[in-house]
Amino acid sequence: MVSLVPTVLVVGILVFLMIHLTGTDPAAVILGSQASPESVAALNAQLGYDRPLWEQFISWIGGAVTGDLGVSAYSQEPVTSMIVDRIPTTLSLAVVAMVMTLLIAIPTGILAAWKRDSLLDPLFMSGSLLGISIPNFWAALMLVSLFAVNLGWFPVAGYVPLSEGLWPWLSHLVLPGFVLAIQQAGLLARMLRDGLLQVLHEDFVRTARAKGLGERSVLVGHALRNAMLPTLTEIGNAVAGLLGGVIIIEMVFAIPGIGNLLILSIEQRDLPVIQGAVMFVAICYVLVNLVTDLLYSYLDPRISA
Repeated sequence: MVSLVPTVLVVGILVFLMIHLTGTDPAAVILGSQASPESVAALNAQLGYDRPLWEQFISWIGGAVTGDLGVSAYSQEPVTSMIVDRIPTTLSLAVVAMVMTLLIAIPTGILAAWKRDSLLDPLFMSGSLLGISIPNFWAALMLVSLFAVNLGWFPVAGYVPLSEGLWPWLSHLVLPGFVLAIQQAGLLARMLRDGLLQVLHEDFVRTARAKGLGERSVLVGHALRNAMLPTLTEIGNAVAGLLGGVIIIEMVFAIPGIGNLLILSIEQRDLPVIQGAVMFVAICYVLVNLVTDLLYSYLDPRISA
């Protein structure tokens, strides 16, 4: 908890420097190649880009602490409002994708550990490797072609808020959520399987077996909780990445989330929006890692002892 503030500060410095040291002149990009040097200089002065870099950073970080991430160079909208407006969309996609991931990964990982000496084990290993290796954009295009274009079961693209109905909302998120779940589920299931196989050699598992418990009861009732510890880190990273906005998927499915906003801002060289979106993603990672550490203590009290 104590390291949260300096971590966010360091992230803020890195985000600011990486964007401002690219050598891009935002005013020249906004006005176009035909703009006069005087017009470019005037717009830079208006946007504050003519000030020394350290002054720009102090002004930006001071505003960021109070929730003011500046104003978009193009639309003149507050950056904070632009991000907040898109959080429900990205959060919806993240929730659907994470639920699908866990529904696939946890039963598959348990089954693979349970049937570790059967033909299912190499089939599982091959399937998880395939899921991790398939590019998201290719899987998205294939699923859209099959289930949206040919079968017409789901919309091709777009997003509908939950306020307009549960099925319209969910139908727009099933395909992008499943694409994200394919890759994450393969990795989580494999980590869970490996964790279960390690835990199965512990003394408390032998004791449970000596009491006459079946293999399924031993796996689910005794080994699973301890095996979830190494898997929990990857779950945290997956949640943080989804909350930050999965750029490729949001672009392919035309979902107006944080990732979509970031891509559009990069194309327009809109520095305040780029800084704000990247900072939001970084804070998501920091907060989710903090929650993950707290869950470690809950799952294994020895960690906090």
